[in-house]
Amino acid sequence: MRLFGLKNCDTCRKALKSLPNAELVDVRAQGVPGPLMSAAYEKFGKALLNTRSTTWRELDENQRTRPALELLADHPTLMKRPLIEDDGTLFLGWTEETRQGLGVA
Repeated sequence: MRLFGLKNCDTCRKALKSLPNAELVDVRAQGVPGPLMSAAYEKFGKALLNTRSTTWRELDENQRTRPALELLADHPTLMKRPLIEDDGTLFLGWTEETRQGLGVA
């Protein structure tokens, strides 16, 4: 199981604490593999883009109109966190639905 997020993100730390077998992949340092990002975008659509983030607020209007996958490739911290990949199944965020899907109380 891989958890794509940021090591200093509170939500990612909560998820890691509940998922001791998960490997943290810091998107700022390591990024997200293109095929995985494409699959995540196909599954979650625009929800994958965190428009409440500091990174988003720093983008100008022209940059915000670029295709989401291009923005995420250039600015991986724009991704809603965490993105969890478990044997090919993807989960986004640390929601009740995600926890149930992963069998975590």
